[in-house]
Amino acid sequence: MEEPEMQLKVKKVTDKFTESLYVLANEPSVALFRLQEHVRRSLPELAQHKSDMQSWEEQSQGAIYTVEYACSAIKNMTDSTVYFKSIDSLLKHAIAMKDQLNAT
Repeated sequence: MEEPEMQLKVKKVTDKFTESLYVLANEPSVALFRLQEHVRRSLPELAQHKSDMQSWEEQSQGAIYTVEYACSAIKNMTDSTVYFKSIDSLLKHAIAMKDQLNAT
């Protein structure tokens, strides 16, 4: 091979090698810089969303407790129909006895 042709090929190889090293050396730092920018921009919004979600969770837990308490109260009311029937029959019996006493 001739000297100028060899020098041209060596220059191309070294240029490509230098360019590759430059890209490898700078790419992680550029990527980290972009990540840092993204985090800095989006973090306040994400923190606000987290706060909102926690607030909604607390409200939901309160509503769930209220609904469970109401369901329990209704179940207890339906279970107490036996007692209401007993009270009803005792009241009817008491009214009948009062009527008997008034009749005499």
